[in-house]
Amino acid sequence: MHGHTYRLRVWLKGVPDPQLGWVMDFAELKHVVKPVVAILDHKCMNDIQGLENPTCELIAVWIWQQLKPSLPLLSKIELHETPTSGTVYEGEAF
Repeated sequence: MHGHTYRLRVWLKGVPDPQLGWVMDFAELKHVVKPVVAILDHKCMNDIQGLENPTCELIAVWIWQQLKPSLPLLSKIELHETPTSGTVYEGEAF
Protein backbone atom coordinates (compact mmCIF):
# COMPACT_ATOMS: atom_id res chain seq x y z
CA MET A 1 0.00 0.00 0.00
CA HIS A 2 1.08 3.51 -0.71
CA GLY A 3 -0.59 6.87 -1.04
CA HIS A 4 -0.45 10.07 -3.03
CA THR A 5 -1.30 13.68 -2.41
CA TYR A 6 -3.60 14.21 -5.36
CA ARG A 7 -4.37 17.58 -6.89
CA LEU A 8 -7.76 17.87 -8.59
CA ARG A 9 -8.86 20.52 -11.04
CA VAL A 10 -12.46 20.67 -12.18
CA TRP A 11 -13.14 22.55 -15.38
CA LEU A 12 -16.48 24.00 -16.41
CA LYS A 13 -17.47 25.22 -19.84
CA GLY A 14 -20.20 27.75 -20.43
CA VAL A 15 -21.11 31.33 -21.15
CA PRO A 16 -20.68 33.73 -18.24
CA ASP A 17 -23.93 35.06 -16.87
CA PRO A 18 -24.27 38.62 -18.22
CA GLN A 19 -25.21 40.05 -14.82
CA LEU A 20 -23.08 37.94 -12.47
CA GLY A 21 -20.06 37.53 -14.75
CA TRP A 22 -19.42 33.88 -13.92
CA VAL A 23 -20.26 30.48 -15.36
CA MET A 24 -20.89 29.10 -11.86
CA ASP A 25 -20.39 30.41 -8.35
CA PHE A 26 -17.21 28.79 -7.00
CA ALA A 27 -18.91 28.32 -3.61
CA GLU A 28 -21.60 26.23 -5.33
CA LEU A 29 -18.91 24.30 -7.22
CA LYS A 30 -17.08 23.51 -3.97
CA HIS A 31 -20.38 22.41 -2.41
CA VAL A 32 -20.67 19.76 -5.15
CA VAL A 33 -16.99 18.71 -5.26
CA LYS A 34 -16.14 18.50 -1.54
CA PRO A 35 -18.41 15.51 -0.71
CA VAL A 36 -16.89 13.53 -3.58
CA VAL A 37 -13.36 14.33 -2.43
CA ALA A 38 -14.36 13.33 1.12
CA ILE A 39 -15.26 9.84 -0.12
CA LEU A 40 -11.67 9.42 -1.35
CA ASP A 41 -9.65 11.40 1.18
CA HIS A 42 -7.53 9.25 3.51
CA LYS A 43 -9.34 6.08 2.39
CA CYS A 44 -8.19 2.80 0.93
CA MET A 45 -9.47 3.43 -2.57
CA ASN A 46 -9.37 -0.27 -3.43
CA ASP A 47 -12.32 -0.66 -1.05
CA ILE A 48 -14.48 1.96 -2.84
CA GLN A 49 -16.96 0.48 -5.30
CA GLY A 50 -15.72 1.19 -8.82
CA LEU A 51 -12.15 1.85 -7.71
CA GLU A 52 -10.91 -1.66 -7.10
CA ASN A 53 -8.02 -0.80 -9.44
CA PRO A 54 -7.44 2.85 -8.45
CA THR A 55 -5.15 4.15 -11.15
CA CYS A 56 -5.05 7.91 -11.60
CA GLU A 57 -6.92 7.51 -14.88
CA LEU A 58 -9.70 5.40 -13.37
CA ILE A 59 -10.01 7.72 -10.38
CA ALA A 60 -10.51 10.65 -12.78
CA VAL A 61 -13.27 8.73 -14.59
CA TRP A 62 -14.87 7.82 -11.25
CA ILE A 63 -14.80 11.47 -10.10
CA TRP A 64 -16.35 12.52 -13.42
CA GLN A 65 -19.16 10.00 -12.96
CA GLN A 66 -19.84 11.32 -9.45
CA LEU A 67 -19.79 15.00 -10.44
CA LYS A 68 -21.39 15.13 -13.90
CA PRO A 69 -25.01 14.63 -12.76
CA SER A 70 -24.74 17.71 -10.50
CA LEU A 71 -22.44 19.69 -12.78
CA PRO A 72 -23.87 19.73 -16.30
CA LEU A 73 -21.23 22.31 -17.32
CA LEU A 74 -18.41 19.94 -16.34
CA SER A 75 -15.98 19.78 -19.27
CA LYS A 76 -12.77 18.31 -17.89
CA ILE A 77 -11.22 16.62 -14.87
CA GLU A 78 -7.50 17.08 -14.31
CA LEU A 79 -6.02 14.82 -11.64
CA HIS A 80 -2.35 14.75 -10.63
CA GLU A 81 -0.97 12.08 -8.32
CA THR A 82 2.44 13.78 -8.19
CA PRO A 83 3.59 17.24 -9.27
CA THR A 84 4.75 15.82 -12.61
CA SER A 85 2.33 12.93 -13.26
CA GLY A 86 -1.38 13.09 -13.90
CA THR A 87 -4.22 12.66 -16.31
CA VAL A 88 -6.95 14.66 -18.01
CA TYR A 89 -10.40 13.19 -18.59
CA GLU A 90 -13.02 14.91 -20.74
CA GLY A 91 -15.86 12.45 -20.41
CA GLU A 92 -15.31 10.40 -23.51
CA ALA A 93 -16.07 6.69 -23.44
CA PHE A 94 -13.17 4.30 -23.27
